[in-house]
Amino acid sequence: MSAQPSPSPVPPRRLRSGGWTAGWSLKLQINLLVTGLMALFVAVLLWLQIDGTRSGVREEIVAANRVATQLLQRVSWIYASSGPMGLRSFLEQLGRVRANDITLEDDQGQVLWRSPRPTYKEGREAPQWYARLVLPPLQRQVIELPGGRLTVEADPSRAILDGWDDLLRLASVGAAALLLLVLAVVALVGRALRPWPTLVAGLGRLRAGDYHARLPALPGYEAGLIGREVNRLAEAIEEQLDARMRAFEAERRLQESRELARRLEVRTDEERRAIARLLHDEFAQSVTGMRSLAHGLQDRLAALDPASAQAARLISQEAARLYDAMQGLIPRLTPPALEELGLADALLALVDRSRSLHPQVQLEWVLADNAAPCLPRLTPEGARALYALGQEGLTNALRHSGAGRIELHLSAEAGPPEGPCRFLCLRVGDDGAGLLPESPEREHHGLRGLRERLDALGGRLQVGPGLAGRGLGLTGWLPLAADNAPMNESRQPGSGETRS
Repeated sequence: MSAQPSPSPVPPRRLRSGGWTAGWSLKLQINLLVTGLMALFVAVLLWLQIDGTRSGVREEIVAANRVATQLLQRVSWIYASSGPMGLRSFLEQLGRVRANDITLEDDQGQVLWRSPRPTYKEGREAPQWYARLVLPPLQRQVIELPGGRLTVEADPSRAILDGWDDLLRLASVGAAALLLLVLAVVALVGRALRPWPTLVAGLGRLRAGDYHARLPALPGYEAGLIGREVNRLAEAIEEQLDARMRAFEAERRLQESRELARRLEVRTDEERRAIARLLHDEFAQSVTGMRSLAHGLQDRLAALDPASAQAARLISQEAARLYDAMQGLIPRLTPPALEELGLADALLALVDRSRSLHPQVQLEWVLADNAAPCLPRLTPEGARALYALGQEGLTNALRHSGAGRIELHLSAEAGPPEGPCRFLCLRVGDDGAGLLPESPEREHHGLRGLRERLDALGGRLQVGPGLAGRGLGLTGWLPLAADNAPMNESRQPGSGETRS
């Protein structure tokens, strides 16, 4: 089956910043917002003023039309009784009628009389654009008379000028109020946002790795709250970093201790092998020579000096016992079968040797089928550590527990699901008395040495009950080398076993 390509990692999603105001400062945005709202408010007031002026002009025109209607009722009577000149005299006495321009003309279009210009705000006019904005359509009334005509036209220019003046005053007051409000908002917003550069500088120091930095007490509720949270964040980061540094230092020291223990163990094994070779090659040969000399003296002195012959026989017996003791000590120093035959055969030889010395105890050796393919992945240091576990557990059980049955079980076990690591497991269990309370020092010293030896190799030791819930059980795990073929995962310890 072809390997499926692993999915590409999803990049972290970044929050989108605001639109076209993203590059603006908060102070500028607040000032613009308040200024815009106030400008809108002033614009509404000005528009209301313009609308009011338009309404006033409309009322002025309506009143002018009413005056014109009343005038028409009098004009016809005066004209009929006095003629054009009488009407002119009447108009001159009448003067200017409210917001109306009155013109009297004869048949040839010659102006006989025209109402005077208004004296209210004389000489001033509102801008044309403003007049067009507020001026509604004007109606012009023409009264036809015998021999002439009378024209009445509304003139709201003064009302428009009043509206313009009111608009200027309102605009001036609004602009002054807007300016004062903007200045007040700028001052208040600047004061409220004054702590922000301090916050930014503090966050910059945190980003630079200065986790000892702390922000001072900041004015304002929000700024003070953010400042306290930033300080708490810095304290939390500092505590986590300190904890990680302590953990890193502890891990480094642990690794150094394991490496030192491993080197000491290797050195100790080398010294043991050297002592074993010295006992086997030098001392054993010397003891064998002493035994042969003593045996020869015994034969020669048997007839001549029975007492000396007896002494030679005792020397020969002691030499034989010393030789047997050295031969029993050599396997404890370094098992000769471990390096030549491997861990499984060395443990089997250990069991066979113990059977010959303790025929009354039932010794059983179990090699699980899943352990055999994994033995080549065990390092030499790991093999010596597991052999020491089996040797120590078997020796203690034979000497101190009074067990009738002892079992050595070697199997392979799967490691954690998230990793490919596998373990080789050796269990030594008996049905004896367990740890003897009268000799805890020796037992605890041996167990502590085994645990430290396994820990130095990345393994672990578990002490628990032995066979059928009785006695003592020692279980040691050691990781297998990762550069060899992995163990078959479908086979569990005990699924296939070799027993002897």
